[in-house]
Amino acid sequence: MWTHGCALLDGAEPRRHRTFPHNCLYATVSTHYRVRHRAILQRDMETLFYFRTPSPVGSLFLAASAKGLVRLEFEARMQKLNADTIQMRESKAALAPYLCELNDYFAGERREFSLPLDLRGTGFQLACWRALLEIPYGETRSYRDIAQAIGHPHAYRAVGMSNNRNPIAIVVPCHRVIASSGSLCGYGGGLDIKRKLLDLEQASVRPCLPLGIGA
Repeated sequence: MWTHGCALLDGAEPRRHRTFPHNCLYATVSTHYRVRHRAILQRDMETLFYFRTPSPVGSLFLAASAKGLVRLEFEARMQKLNADTIQMRESKAALAPYLCELNDYFAGERREFSLPLDLRGTGFQLACWRALLEIPYGETRSYRDIAQAIGHPHAYRAVGMSNNRNPIAIVVPCHRVIASSGSLCGYGGGLDIKRKLLDLEQASVRPCLPLGIGA
């Protein structure tokens, strides 16, 4: 668009100034800013590799960082990841070592997991989860036992809440924690799955009776 300037002097030709639509200029600057801002964010964001897999206890979601396993969750009950700081990339190859150990576990051929973990939580949560890792395969502990193990004997309810937020099921065995009465109590994956996991482990450690000769 062309516009005339102020009053003309001595018959001079009108000066012409070219103006640009404000919305066009704003859109150009805004688009450039968004692209640059997105590039900066992507450069600073952490990448987690993930994979979903079927299992004897339902569909599982696994995610790992460069440091180790970050998530192993039942897909029906997944905790949110921060999309502002984490970008996800599907990769079966990156999760293959974890999948292999899980296969061994469900086949009753593995009692301990050897791959690194990248646990993330509050100091209290980390203490609870590390205490869970000390529960032997095929055994159980009460919430009170865990509270005493981390030096907070009266915090068994908080221990229960931390178990509920455990981001790495099965490997960090919150399924091995039961009520003082012996009842299964709660479990994020559901009590049926908790029972299946406990039955799997107890069946694997149950001593086999020797067969008689000729039996």
